[in-house]
Amino acid sequence: MTSSPELLDVADPGQAHWIELPSYRSSVRVARRSVRSRLNGWGLSGELCEDAVLLVSELATNAIRHTPSVRILCGIGLVTAGCLRLEVHDHDYSGRGLPRGEPGLDDESGRGLLLVEQLADSWGVDGSRLTGGNAVWATLRA
Repeated sequence: MTSSPELLDVADPGQAHWIELPSYRSSVRVARRSVRSRLNGWGLSGELCEDAVLLVSELATNAIRHTPSVRILCGIGLVTAGCLRLEVHDHDYSGRGLPRGEPGLDDESGRGLLLVEQLADSWGVDGSRLTGGNAVWATLRA
């Protein structure tokens, strides 16, 4: 993890996209579709798009499964040419941060943040100025 630049700090507001969703498992599918659609609209496709969709899916799943949030906020933005930033904001005010621990060999879940760590160029968690909870973010470079 590294320190976070400003929240989706993009020069052009047209290069950022936000979606607010209820904390239901079905919302992860909606987040994936929304991200894929926006990235395709920006002319991004291929591996960068697939990695971004996967990362948003993992971050949204964590927010839904591991926080008491009623709603989550997902954001993506082209921070600079070739650099994409993804964020998921929750309403967890406990200060616990991210769930930690290594999954067992037979566990069917618990590897989402390991995947984020492997795919993202950088990632981290900060306090969210938008929700008062956590803002988990990741960056990807083309």
